[in-house]
Amino acid sequence: MILNIKDNFTKELPSDPILENSRRQVTEAVFSYVNPKKTKDPKVIHTSIEMANELGLSADDLKSEFFKDIVTGNKIYPNTKPYAMCYAGHQFGQWAGQLGDGRAINLFEVEHNNKNWKVQLKGAGETPYSRSADGLAVLRSSIREYLCAEAMFHLGVPTTRSLSLSLTGDQVLRDVMYNGNPAYEKGAIVSRISPSFLRFGNFEIFAARNDVKNLKILTDYTIKHHFSHLGNPSKETYVNFFKEVSERTLDMIIHWQRVGFVHGVMNTDNMSILGLTIDYGPYGWLEGFDFGWTPNTTDRQNKRYRYGNQPNIGLWNLYQLANALYPLIEDAKPLEDILNQYKIDFENKSLQMMKSKLGLFNNDKNDIELIHNLEDNLQLTETDMTIFFRVLSNFKEANVAFKLIENAFYDVNHISEEIKISWNNWFLKYQNRLEKENLTHLERKEKMDAVNPKYVLRNYMAQLAIDDANKGDYKLIDELYQLLKKPYKEQPENEKWFAKRPEWARNKIGCSMLSCSS
Repeated sequence: MILNIKDNFTKELPSDPILENSRRQVTEAVFSYVNPKKTKDPKVIHTSIEMANELGLSADDLKSEFFKDIVTGNKIYPNTKPYAMCYAGHQFGQWAGQLGDGRAINLFEVEHNNKNWKVQLKGAGETPYSRSADGLAVLRSSIREYLCAEAMFHLGVPTTRSLSLSLTGDQVLRDVMYNGNPAYEKGAIVSRISPSFLRFGNFEIFAARNDVKNLKILTDYTIKHHFSHLGNPSKETYVNFFKEVSERTLDMIIHWQRVGFVHGVMNTDNMSILGLTIDYGPYGWLEGFDFGWTPNTTDRQNKRYRYGNQPNIGLWNLYQLANALYPLIEDAKPLEDILNQYKIDFENKSLQMMKSKLGLFNNDKNDIELIHNLEDNLQLTETDMTIFFRVLSNFKEANVAFKLIENAFYDVNHISEEIKISWNNWFLKYQNRLEKENLTHLERKEKMDAVNPKYVLRNYMAQLAIDDANKGDYKLIDELYQLLKKPYKEQPENEKWFAKRPEWARNKIGCSMLSCSS
């Protein structure tokens, strides 16, 4: 197993001079050197061959003892120095001060086929940023992260990736719902991959401490390695850097809205500077279409991170990044202009996204009203988002359309005549609108099926895999992994997964209720 190792990050950015792995405030440093904790009885239970190939690893490499030791933290790859990053953040809208990689340790960076990747372990032990926690992860949350990152990639959503999922052989104490009932669970580690794990919070911490010198060093490094097309550092370059981060952030969130994904904890320390989905904790996919739904129990009261509010939170978080970058620019107007443009772009991109889901590609002055009417209808009774939009591509005639979407309703037997009339009226308008498109039914179906997935990682599916894995059976992890590699394909052999959430999962922990420990 030979990798093309690079160390740009650790060479070019300031490190914490204290090498002791103790909880503390770390100043004037982007990262601290720290080694993963050795585990008792490590075992790799799944790997992503696609991601491995991106790093230059072969199938044989993935079966080696050396690979197992590296991705479980039991050995350090030669001539590398693992580290944890220092960053701050706003959590649920409140400034939280220093946070940092509390349970993530970056191993090294790899260059292959002109791409640079950072390799990280999540759940590999404490770091100077662990605060009162142990830096470990459990099998439950690790399965969810491992599967979801790869599922999102195949959905076409910007995301970090997964390389491997491993058991540590250790037991980890967790209070799943934060209700005073801790229990031991199987320890696990996910190896996560990304071009960069830098977050908004990496920049916020230097600004908060008035450390403009290191803020500039970090920003210049980020532009050099990830936004080099913007040119050499200057105030204009910093403005353009913020503009591109803003655009990437919005594009990512539009993708989330398209597939019905709810992140659940959009704190600024969980916002990637590259516009990638990062930190899969209490996430969920919409089952019943509901702008007010959040999967996070911590957010249940205020619903700050609910589905319908994700674009607004993206903007709020960008305001915090703008404040952090301001000392380098010293002019608020260009930053305000970019933030105002985000609002305009959201309206335009959101409209185009929804039109694509409906198979509408020409312009029509009534499209916004048609979409708003649809969204109202979807909330009249519990209606599965994924199933509804997927079967809509089969629409041909308004008078039989209600029958077409019946399987998307959770309680079709108790739908009132009033709701049926509302749907039939909408389908008549939809049929009239489709007649203005220059597409055959098959052409429209192909385009709609390319943006409306048939298969997503519903929480109950992940929970079934977790339940089996806790009994030592990992087959369902692989079944879901293979299924979610082709989310837009029909896959008739996997039709059982094209189904609404089962009733047993409605209020089950892990299926409807998820905490930040998820």
